Amino acid sequence: MAQASGSTMDVTFPSDTEILITRTLNVPPHLVYRAWTTPELVKKWWPGRRGEMTVAAMDFRVGGAWRYVMVAHGEFEVAFHGIYREIVPNERIVHTEVMEMPGTAPDSEEGAVLNTVTLDGADGGATTVRIRTDAGSEEVRDMIAQSGMESGVREQFEIIEELAASLT
Repeated sequence: MAQASGSTMDVTFPSDTEILITRTLNVPPHLVYRAWTTPELVKKWWPGRRGEMTVAAMDFRVGGAWRYVMVAHGEFEVAFHGIYREIVPNERIVHTEVMEMPGTAPDSEEGAVLNTVTLDGADGGATTVRIRTDAGSEEVRDMIAQSGMESGVREQFEIIEELAASLT
């Protein structure tokens, strides 16, 4: 496997409701896309180094649903779900995301944030990945930003880069 790039990850707040995460990975967009859209590969990177993923259900089509469940450090279960809104192969994925709380219906979109993932080819076969999250409010944006999300996403990117490089 290739070594992780060690490149920096930028986290910015383009508006009162948005978080933008940007990182360049040393693999081409089609391999990042494959890692992002293949359930067996998602199970390897999505939990970062914080636990084990037990469910990676993906109906990967516009209007299709997804649901991810992980057991964090073997102690408690964390689940998220959403709907795919837009898919442009190797370039863009737009989907909602709901963190399931007790009493949350597995198909409820109440409290959903909107994530837009873009993959832009960069020099030397690299990919600049941008994840723009519209949280809908400043309060929710700040809750997400203070949740430990940044270190978790950093771990995810490291694993995605390793996985994608191994697909060549």
